[in-house]
Amino acid sequence: MEQQPQIYRFLWQGIEIEARYWPVKWKVSAHLEIESITPERAPMPISETGYRSHFHRPGTIEANGGDVVAHVKAWLDEEAAKPAWRDYVDANKQMRLF
Repeated sequence: MEQQPQIYRFLWQGIEIEARYWPVKWKVSAHLEIESITPERAPMPISETGYRSHFHRPGTIEANGGDVVAHVKAWLDEEAAKPAWRDYVDANKQMRLF
């Protein structure tokens, strides 16, 4: 029987995010789904569409303290520091004429 995901909701830079985490999926991988809820499917630095599915080695999050929310926030913060996300944020602060 497939295990149910651990579900977490949190705010990151004004975006409500839901993270769904399966520590083991299909007996070979861990799976993390990250989706912006409010605003719905708002872009995030890890996904232009507001949804990201990420498979990784089981135990990765647990080896780093086991806090799924802290793990996702650190990933978002790391990607948000990159020029592409900063440019996106700056462009959306102003009204665009074209």
